[in-house]
Amino acid sequence: MSKNTAIKHLINSYLIVAVDTYIAGAGFERIKNIKIPLYKGRDANRVLYISGVALQLAKSHNSVTEEIASAIAQHIFTTSGGTLLTRIVTPGWVHIEVTHPLLADWLQSVALGASKSYFHFQGLKLGFHNKSDSRQTENSSRLFTIQYAHARCYSLILLAHREGMITGGQKLPASGASVHLGSLVKIEDLPWLNSDRKLHLHQPSEIHLIMELIKAVDELECAEEPEKVNWEKIAWDVSQAFLNFWSQCRIWGEVKTNSPELTQARLGLVMATQCVLRVLLIGKLEIDAPVEL
Repeated sequence: MSKNTAIKHLINSYLIVAVDTYIAGAGFERIKNIKIPLYKGRDANRVLYISGVALQLAKSHNSVTEEIASAIAQHIFTTSGGTLLTRIVTPGWVHIEVTHPLLADWLQSVALGASKSYFHFQGLKLGFHNKSDSRQTENSSRLFTIQYAHARCYSLILLAHREGMITGGQKLPASGASVHLGSLVKIEDLPWLNSDRKLHLHQPSEIHLIMELIKAVDELECAEEPEKVNWEKIAWDVSQAFLNFWSQCRIWGEVKTNSPELTQARLGLVMATQCVLRVLLIGKLEIDAPVEL
């Protein structure tokens, strides 16, 4: 599989290969530039994507929907090494669930950058801004809140560095233009998973923040018409999820002493949030991503 930044992009790449394999095995003519329907499910506790590609193929190839869906689902599960769980829902929807190990690797790549990822993900990068992607932003109070959330992330990471909770491969800049601090951190692996291979991050506010980050990165990397995306709302949702997480989940104090792995995982979530907010602020909203307010 090719390198991906968004989970949606990764799953789409597995779907394309699975569909091509099914069509070839069934002796059908290959469909060029097939558009595969794929959207994120609304489950608040699982990272779930749903595709109706089997319904689409059954109609165009006069085949049994369930057989197509089963073949595609089995191919995805096998080729992903079980990191993507699949099941068929009547009349032929393919449900694809991201397992915790794969989700941990995605968080690792967003928090720390491409070199720290072991599966298929590359870090989120701030690309060249396309003015046609911008939306008019008029709500200054919302923009200030988004900037505040970024600055808060930045200060928390610097504080963790000063207290020796994380180490920098190079000096972390405390002022001036913002950078993706996680990419400068000298950590090969953050302890996202417990001994049962489940995320340490399982509190409702932690899960909600992860879901908002996934949604934001999916839009940043996969939006078909980025000029129509309400980037202010995307950034606002991430900022609100972060501020709620910060108000409910401790990093210092007893958590730092008694649960160091949970502390590290929460710091990783802060680094991922800082990265995503920085890209949204600078790349989409065309305003500063301040390091302090």
